[in-house]
Amino acid sequence: MAIKSEHHYTGSIVWTGASAGPTKTYQSYSRAWRMEFAGKPPFAGSADPAFRGDPALHNPEELLLAALASCHMLSYLALCSLKRIEVTSYSDKPEGTMKRLANGQTGFVLVKLYPKVTIADAAKLDLARALHHDAHAECYIANSVNFPVENEPTVIVG
Repeated sequence: MAIKSEHHYTGSIVWTGASAGPTKTYQSYSRAWRMEFAGKPPFAGSADPAFRGDPALHNPEELLLAALASCHMLSYLALCSLKRIEVTSYSDKPEGTMKRLANGQTGFVLVKLYPKVTIADAAKLDLARALHHDAHAECYIANSVNFPVENEPTVIVG
């Protein structure tokens, strides 16, 4: 099967906070929103609480971490399957750092992934560890950001 060289994605976002009132002042308006993609359940979000958002809802910064961690995981699992490495568990606790940048804007300066992987065959441990490098190189989301995405994987046999 040939992989297409171009992919398109569409979604819809609605500011649901409008029902709480207009943007009269910076302090007064709701940051709540809903994102939808055709054929999938919608999800609700808000700004980070540091920016007057609802702490009970996901924010864009968390979603960026989720996109990076899940892309790395899916790339890694695909590579392991192609190399006949049986992964029996995978988890991660990504961390991101945002700062004021030299140009005065705020942005991410680093994301670290901490994948914890268990494989079935001890003979493939070194290869399983090395594949994290390849997974990073293949991760579409990591290839799309302008800050470092580092990996500190742990791979064990179990």
